[in-house]
Amino acid sequence: MSLNPRPINARSSASLLFALLFLVFSATAQTRGARGAPPRTQSVTSVRQQRIARIVQEIDARNIERTVRKLVSFGTRNTLSTQSDPNRGISVAGDWLFSEFSKAAEQSGGRMTVEKQTFEQPKAARVPQPTMITNVVATLKGTQPESSGRTYIVSGHYDSMCTSPTDATCDAPGANDDASGTAAVLEMARVMAKYEFDATIVFMAVAGEEQGLLGSTYAAEQAKQKGVDVEAMFTNDIIGSSLGGNGIRDAHTIRVFSEGVPSSEKPEEATVRRGVGGENDSAPRQLARFIKETGERYVPAMRVMMVYRRDRYLRGGDHIPFLERGFAAVRFTEPNEDYRHQHQNVRIESEVQYGDLPQFDDFNYIANVARVNAASLAALALAPARPKNVGLLTTRLTNDTDLKWDANKEPDLAGYEIVWRDTTSPVWTNARAVGNVTSFTVKGMSKDNYFFAVRAVDKQGNKSPASFPHPVR
Repeated sequence: MSLNPRPINARSSASLLFALLFLVFSATAQTRGARGAPPRTQSVTSVRQQRIARIVQEIDARNIERTVRKLVSFGTRNTLSTQSDPNRGISVAGDWLFSEFSKAAEQSGGRMTVEKQTFEQPKAARVPQPTMITNVVATLKGTQPESSGRTYIVSGHYDSMCTSPTDATCDAPGANDDASGTAAVLEMARVMAKYEFDATIVFMAVAGEEQGLLGSTYAAEQAKQKGVDVEAMFTNDIIGSSLGGNGIRDAHTIRVFSEGVPSSEKPEEATVRRGVGGENDSAPRQLARFIKETGERYVPAMRVMMVYRRDRYLRGGDHIPFLERGFAAVRFTEPNEDYRHQHQNVRIESEVQYGDLPQFDDFNYIANVARVNAASLAALALAPARPKNVGLLTTRLTNDTDLKWDANKEPDLAGYEIVWRDTTSPVWTNARAVGNVTSFTVKGMSKDNYFFAVRAVDKQGNKSPASFPHPVR
């Protein structure tokens, strides 16, 4: 055997590098296997995470800008405006959106369908005469039979108004309120249509918001009457500007509003909530925590600012009808609003421009908000459903915490995690994998000192939002 080493040429160098990588991979796989994790889980997990990352990257601010400017070009989108003019008003705007969603659906291999959800709104406070209202709805059907009925909705409202909500003829460009949210939803549909998800995602542009949440109320009621399993609903309303009326520019924050005490709460549920201190652990609050964790992971340039209110002070949006019918729903809105560019007649007054015009939108900011939405929707639709009927057993006087829940039905379920936090913490701070079981005892940790919850995990590592337990005797 010669003591002189052979020169390493490019080919032998590459072979050596490959061999070293193979040994490292093999050792890593064996280590993971020894810990009980299947070796292919990491590779499949990576594929799904890469899918979400690709969706985030494909959101294009240029498409969003084109959509906003096109919607503004219709002059007004007031719900009461003309429905016969081929160039102006709410009807032609809805027709254009239907066409654009239909183009997106062509990429889906038949999994996305687009429809107009039209109804007659009777005379009401902001509706002086019966009016036809149309929502444009694009449904991307889930591919997993056990999960395809589980539905996630994302919306923006495409109607607009000037100073008076019943002025049907004034120019109402609505570039921020809410062409911005509608453009974000359309761009998400365009990008996500070509991807497959376990659960169903609905992309929706609603009308009648400025007349009293009319389109979203109809959509929410239809979902309730038809028994649609709406696991979560996002509305994007006024997400267009990074510069507030207070002079603060913040292109890196999006507010997510979530209610604590449920709008649909029954008296007996209120009694339980007061007894366990669960006012900060409603399904919308769990959804907001999920969005914060997921959105900031995939869009690190953005901070998700959780606001523990149903909506802005004494104001409301299209998520509220869903909350009132027992569905988990949240609202996305820019951090600092400029009221000179909301619900204003277009004019210049004392050298100040009023009106909701496109020059006040930040299209890169809207794109980043759309990315937070898309990442969160994709993660929800790829993950298992949140565990149902989670209970915290109170029959034993003990410093342990006993939890139980119903088994999930997904065929790719791996198991569950127990999460917990201090009672003063806004987010979950700890997690423990407990396997594919339907009960678990957390030893030495008192239910009186922490908040606990349970979330489901599939074999690819996708995690559901957490489910807060109810006391069980």
